[in-house]
Amino acid sequence: MLFSATLLAEDARLVVSVQPANNALKSNVEGYIGNLGERDAEALQRLRRVVEGQAEKAAQALGYYQARVTTEVLEQTPPRLNVRVVPGEPVRLGNVTVRIDGPAAQMPAFQLPKSAQLTQGARLNHGRYEAAKRHIQNQASRYGFFHGRFTQQSLRINPQAGLADIELVYDSGPRYILGPVRFEGDMPFDDELLQRMVPFPADTPYDSERIAELYEALRASGYFESVRVDASPTVAEQQVIPVKVHLQTRLPRTMGLGLGFSTDVGPRGRAQWERHWANPQGHSYGAEMELSAPRQNVGLWYDIPGNPPMTDKLRIAGGYQYEELANTDSLSRLLTVGPEWHSKLDSGWQRVISLKWQREEYRLGDDSGLSTLLMPGISYSYLHSDSRIDPNNGYRLQFDASVAKEGLLSDSDVLHGNVLVKGLTTLWQNHRFLARAQFGGTESKGFNSSVPPSLRFFAGGDQSVRGYDYQSLSPENNDGDKIGGRYMVAASAEYQYSILDKWRVATFYDTGNAFNSLDIPSLKSAVGIGLRWVSPVGPLRLDLAHPLDEEGGVRLHFSMGPEL
Repeated sequence: MLFSATLLAEDARLVVSVQPANNALKSNVEGYIGNLGERDAEALQRLRRVVEGQAEKAAQALGYYQARVTTEVLEQTPPRLNVRVVPGEPVRLGNVTVRIDGPAAQMPAFQLPKSAQLTQGARLNHGRYEAAKRHIQNQASRYGFFHGRFTQQSLRINPQAGLADIELVYDSGPRYILGPVRFEGDMPFDDELLQRMVPFPADTPYDSERIAELYEALRASGYFESVRVDASPTVAEQQVIPVKVHLQTRLPRTMGLGLGFSTDVGPRGRAQWERHWANPQGHSYGAEMELSAPRQNVGLWYDIPGNPPMTDKLRIAGGYQYEELANTDSLSRLLTVGPEWHSKLDSGWQRVISLKWQREEYRLGDDSGLSTLLMPGISYSYLHSDSRIDPNNGYRLQFDASVAKEGLLSDSDVLHGNVLVKGLTTLWQNHRFLARAQFGGTESKGFNSSVPPSLRFFAGGDQSVRGYDYQSLSPENNDGDKIGGRYMVAASAEYQYSILDKWRVATFYDTGNAFNSLDIPSLKSAVGIGLRWVSPVGPLRLDLAHPLDEEGGVRLHFSMGPEL
């Protein structure tokens, strides 16, 4: 008895067939009818007429007004309701008029619905007709035509003739504008600073994207815990919408501690302290420290917001770094201080103009020295990516250059530059291709005697040429000490295949070296395999790399961070 009761509780089956085959019509009929529930054969017999009506409406929604629908109930376990649909000839569109009247008609951004389904001769589709109406209304709502209305909206169907006429005429009415932006709430800042964060001038024609940009700008400033922007047309006066922003300031200070590990530097610790706002003008300052076996550094900075404050600033920065390079062959004690002007250009490029004074005490093998340089510099970077944490497609471009002139607070002439290009693309969801190319160079008349280690190049390691020890690829002195080179080239090609949602396997080829002459440089290469896990903070990479130009086995590399 228990077994029989279980069978009776099963849902009845719906089987829809369309002749000739039409997947879109079949899915629409199934969606209209829905789940038949726990019905027996007798209940399905009573339901047949209702189901036939639903199937006819589903066919008409796609333009099939001559469809023939038949049903049949099969007494089995569970019972089955067969629905057969012969669609017949569809209704075609005859006269199609879709027009915008009023000020919106003069706006290139206010576009008419673009669909091949709304042209003469196309099959009638009620969903496309309703979508066209929503498209117009959504654009009117976005661009501030809040008094807009359809003066004509008709769909006239002649099933016998197989024709339908569409007429959609929308009168936009006047366009609202955005009034002055007023700030309220917990905000110890000058109104002048807040107004510099507003990405549009007063009396700008309404666009909901401008409201979203204002919200994002305030969030990106780093000053606020919460932001609420109110710009409702219901409170407008004479088509002017007041913009009210409620702000809650974040805690003024934060401190962070972190631990990490990579095969380049081993275990490392990091600490950061920041005062996010120090006065009503929005100035901020902070300190950071990083400790690892080969490198220890501490940095201080003070920021003055620019215009706009979210992307532009003047930073006064200073720091001290102690670093052992090339497995203690070289050593550097570096002190730096100077201003940096950060800005984001209209093209999307990030630009940093700097004036850095540096004093470096160093050792290169058995030689030691002291370098003092005043180096104006400029840097450009551009990132295009579809995700900050785990992108599928994108690229990064970065260029920087700096120069020092002997006699101008510098003890030698130096020209230093770097170029970095990265690219990532994903094909067929699971196949990822990454490429990286990097070139650096330093020119100086007295390179061997006056260029400190911080301006020399070393290759090898997790982020350079895998398969070789960190900073192990370098020119050597007569004693075999690695002392860094004038130039550096590194390139990589990698293929990844996704095996699970967050797991990928990889294979790669790396090549590069640091050297003193551009005449046929000797490049070192390696091949390897790896495993990737996409953590919440970015990919973790575990690689096994084998050098092709040196004797030796497989080297393990472990690192983390974004791929672009």
